[in-house]
Amino acid sequence: FSMAVAVARAQVQQEPSLETTESTVICINCSHPKIQTNDYIYWYRQLPGRGPEFLVGALRGSKELPKGAGRLQVSADRRSSSLCL
Repeated sequence: FSMAVAVARAQVQQEPSLETTESTVICINCSHPKIQTNDYIYWYRQLPGRGPEFLVGALRGSKELPKGAGRLQVSADRRSSSLCL
């Protein structure tokens, strides 16, 4: 599947897509150097032929995805985030 991220009003740099095999952990990094203080970071996934699906959002710190499916980690300076699935 492919992953996409959107940050309101912020310039985002990320790999356009990544692929992995089932049961293999993958971490996707995203840089958002111009993020504003109160901007949330939202991660979505988009499966082939389908619309984007919300996965997780956070302002800072670390947040577990539902059902232990992964974890979002926001850097201390909020200029990057990483989603491990």
